[in-house]
Amino acid sequence: MHDTLTIVLAGGVGSRLSPLTDDRAKPSVPFGGKYRIIDFTLTNCLHSGLRRILVLTQYKSHSLHKHIRNGWSVFNPELGEYVTAVPPQMRRGGNWYQGTADAIYQNMWLLSRSDAKHVIVLSGDHIYRMDYAAMLEQHKRTDASLTVACMDVAKADANQFGIMAMDSTGMVDAFVEKPIEPPTMPNQPNRCLASMGIYIFKMEALIEALSKDADCCASEHDFGKDIIPKLIDDRSVYAYSFCSDIGRVAKDCYWRDVGTIDSYYQANMDLLEPVPPMNLYQSNWPIRTYEPQYPPARTVSSPTGNEGIFINSIISNGVVNSGGSVQSSVVSPNVRICDKATVSNSIIFDDVHVGEGCELNNCIVDKHVTIPPNTQIGINPNDDAKRFHISPKGVVVVPEGYQFES
Repeated sequence: MHDTLTIVLAGGVGSRLSPLTDDRAKPSVPFGGKYRIIDFTLTNCLHSGLRRILVLTQYKSHSLHKHIRNGWSVFNPELGEYVTAVPPQMRRGGNWYQGTADAIYQNMWLLSRSDAKHVIVLSGDHIYRMDYAAMLEQHKRTDASLTVACMDVAKADANQFGIMAMDSTGMVDAFVEKPIEPPTMPNQPNRCLASMGIYIFKMEALIEALSKDADCCASEHDFGKDIIPKLIDDRSVYAYSFCSDIGRVAKDCYWRDVGTIDSYYQANMDLLEPVPPMNLYQSNWPIRTYEPQYPPARTVSSPTGNEGIFINSIISNGVVNSGGSVQSSVVSPNVRICDKATVSNSIIFDDVHVGEGCELNNCIVDKHVTIPPNTQIGINPNDDAKRFHISPKGVVVVPEGYQFES
């Protein structure tokens, strides 16, 4: 894998995930109790044998840089291995990144000083597990200039993706970004082939495409809108099926763009299914993260005699439940749940204190929040709307460090 350079794009604003992204980059948003969103992409790199990884950051990147430093300093620089966070260098003018392609173009010097023959371009804000080594093997076997990972989606959802059409050999002959009338799959008029935003380029093909795109004033400097459609006309572009049987990771075919509050909430709730659609428990594919050294979670009988209970929930280290009830929820580290408090269908971030008699339902509570006794959240929509953001599907979001009125 030393002939391959990996670039993880982690600089997006993530405005649709506000207020969770008001003070942090989208890839560093907590997920599944103990993880950050970017952990899934970096874990895939780790298990796929990719050891030269650049993470391009931009907006509100402090917590992301800190997480990468604390949790991902696992490679050996003496062997040419690294996971390096790269903030904007402004080497080609004073602009922020203008698009996904421009982010790499502005760091072209990193490509030019690399001896890699192939470049894997990934997003740092999707939830999935994938063996990139299998995709890279196909890319080399077909001698493709570009290979695009894809999955089939319902035609009704095609306007959310870049949609491809390919011939019988797997070569892509059309690519349309978020089309109203998308091309459909052969013999499946209600299904379309969607790009996952996972690309493998030949190095020389990527450099040439980015250089041409940079000189085009009409370009949005985006891979889906500009780079890929033009490459199809000039070079060999192949599709790689995400749900193929190739690779060492379990074939669960789960991939989620958690770009909105509702999609993020649902992806967390998916983990609570009796048989979760994504398997976090595959022994040879554990998800790596940074985790503070908290003691194990525990339940405690309250002075009133109530037992702390957890039902169908994910509970992280350091959680203490003193006579409360938690059901169908994801609870992050170092949370305190007090007597007679009920938490259901909710996501609780680190260092939250849930006071006595509180009722929480269908909500997300960000870090460092102390909820006063007998507070209701997610119970009365009118009251919630006066204080908090409510998603289109009714998920109530309490922002980080929120101070309740005394």
